[in-house]
Amino acid sequence: MPRDSSATKARLLDAAFSEFAAYGIAGARVDRIAEAAGANKRLIYAYFGNKEQLFDEVLRRALAAGAESVPFDADDLPGYAGAIFDHLVARPDLMRLRLWKLLERPSVTGLEPEAFQRKTAAVADAQHRGELARDMPPGDLLTMVLAAAQAWFWAAEGGDGQEGGSAWSSERLAEHRAVVVEAARRLSEPRNTGA
Repeated sequence: MPRDSSATKARLLDAAFSEFAAYGIAGARVDRIAEAAGANKRLIYAYFGNKEQLFDEVLRRALAAGAESVPFDADDLPGYAGAIFDHLVARPDLMRLRLWKLLERPSVTGLEPEAFQRKTAAVADAQHRGELARDMPPGDLLTMVLAAAQAWFWAAEGGDGQEGGSAWSSERLAEHRAVVVEAARRLSEPRNTGA
């Protein structure tokens, strides 16, 4: 019976995601990834190249899944920030993977520049229509909204519910989310310039 290479690739990518989120690129071990996926480690090199290329594919896949899970709406940046927050609550390992990327592969790669440029153009259009604040360049406004959505996951308080972290209570989670949405609203709301 022939092997299903797409299923093997998917298992390897899932195992690699967990490994990279836990250990970063330098600490990740190809042997552990292969074992967790129930595959031969040679397949990692055959399918993905080296460990850095595997990391890039894991990150690309995570970003694509995030873009599908959290649709962008330039006319509702507070709602977008809240949806990102919800997505990160459901997948705290994404922030760890992102942190490893920033530490070990800081140059921008993959889908990020293109996706960011599309979103920035949509923000600029909404600013032009008067739907969003115009006192910040569109890229800066989008960056600040994204930063607000991710702020609690970078904070020392933790709360991802993983080893060493304390899970947020549902009340605290709701408070964090409300602050994220309000911060995005304040950043993006058009200012009344008439006096």
